[in-house]
Amino acid sequence: MKFGKCCFLAAGMIGSALLFTGVVCAQQYDMILQGGHVLDAKNHVDTVEDVAVKDGLIAEVAPHIDAKEAVKAIDVKGFYVTPGLVDIHEHVYAGTGERDSYAGDNSVYPDGFTFRVGVTTVVDAGSSGWRNFEDFKDHIIDRSKTRVLADLNIVGAGMRGPKYEDNLDDMDGEATAKMALKYPGVVVGIKSAHFTGPEWKPYEQAVKAGTIANIPVMIDYGSRRIERPLYDLLSTKLRPGDIYTHAYSGLRGEQDPETGKASKAMLVGRQQGIYFDVGHGGGSFSWTVAIPLMKSGFTPDSISTDLHTGSMNAGMKDMLNVADKFLAMGQTIPQVVTEMTWNPAHEIKQDQLGNLSVGAPADIAVLSVEHGSFGFVDMYNTKLMGTEKLNCQLTVRAGKVVYDLNGISTDMWDAQPTSDPKQAKRWTSFTERPFGGSAHQRFPASVPVK
Repeated sequence: MKFGKCCFLAAGMIGSALLFTGVVCAQQYDMILQGGHVLDAKNHVDTVEDVAVKDGLIAEVAPHIDAKEAVKAIDVKGFYVTPGLVDIHEHVYAGTGERDSYAGDNSVYPDGFTFRVGVTTVVDAGSSGWRNFEDFKDHIIDRSKTRVLADLNIVGAGMRGPKYEDNLDDMDGEATAKMALKYPGVVVGIKSAHFTGPEWKPYEQAVKAGTIANIPVMIDYGSRRIERPLYDLLSTKLRPGDIYTHAYSGLRGEQDPETGKASKAMLVGRQQGIYFDVGHGGGSFSWTVAIPLMKSGFTPDSISTDLHTGSMNAGMKDMLNVADKFLAMGQTIPQVVTEMTWNPAHEIKQDQLGNLSVGAPADIAVLSVEHGSFGFVDMYNTKLMGTEKLNCQLTVRAGKVVYDLNGISTDMWDAQPTSDPKQAKRWTSFTERPFGGSAHQRFPASVPVK
């Protein structure tokens, strides 16, 4: 029996169970996802393809790849296969014990809220500043299976409430940039958030840090102040490639009060090359703003959650729920997938992510579409009805299955295994079965193996 290129499997029967006894030479691939509808905006792919994975990287994308070429072949017909989702606005600096703080109790541990919705990369949006970033890195970034990147808060102490976030004396662009440059590719942006004062200093120092470190700035514009109008921020203060989050909140001049469409500030920002991010959160997404802006053609560059303890059980549930809202407003599945994959990866200058190019990290989401009648809730606890809902069936991170909703990657309990259990580590991070998990060892003699 041939398994892959020049690869023969020696097998013997013990009772009625198939016992794998070894592989003379390994298959070409660790895993193949077969028959799914691939959506990959970077490579302009929107068709049925097979995706092969090897050593944690995308190895091949083609109309047909022989299942025998891989240790594990997974049938994903009827599903969408996308790059792993990239959420550029979350708060995951958990575990410090600090009350009412995004560098503490307001944050969540990432792995509990990512893989189950297809997210493989998150950016912590300013929970830490240059003073406490290394603690965040040690306790969260370096210990998470999710790829965790960071925007450094321009406030050195991080996002820890008004006492800290309004402290102009702790806004140091040079010190922030120095820390960012120490961890290139991990620190991917600078964040200013929640500032209530009239001064421009937070934004000027954030841009200074971003310019020195050559990374984008993300702005949560805090309190609306006539001394620093949104028009000036987006037309003169920010640079092309910087990111304005909470774009559909309507709280800071995003909407023209007369027409209901995008304000002049938003339009000039788009002309200037500013990216507009959803950043739904617990209080930053309104149907009365989003629907008119979307109808007038002001679509988001990136979909993000602003996930934290105050948002995840309110109107904002998770990444796919936010995407569902944009489907309900008329966007297509390829559009929302682009806004959750390639666009956010490009915004943070991490172009190796958010795509399925050969050689890219094998971060993959397998999504299904449920049809029915669904209610989607905004920050004011009002809803819009939609007819489509995205569900995550399978998530692959760094070439390993890390989430499988309905067991599509697994064998039936009473069936012969479809791959050698000894090679399971090549395609899954799940706990190994007891005793190596062969069919002979899984079933007592009284239970026949079909």
